[in-house]
Amino acid sequence: MPAKSASKIRACPVCGKPATEASKPFCSERCRDVDLNRWLSGSYAIPGRPTEDDDAE
Repeated sequence: MPAKSASKIRACPVCGKPATEASKPFCSERCRDVDLNRWLSGSYAIPGRPTEDDDAE
């Protein structure tokens, strides 16, 4: 069985640069803050089924 690598370097989900250990999975604190802002502003959303309340309107 082949040995697994200890740490696979992944790309930052915001800018694509290699992630750093200090800001994992991001490359910097800036990208970490950009991602947090996207979550807090509602840019990231998971669509769901309409609820019964939505159907009544």
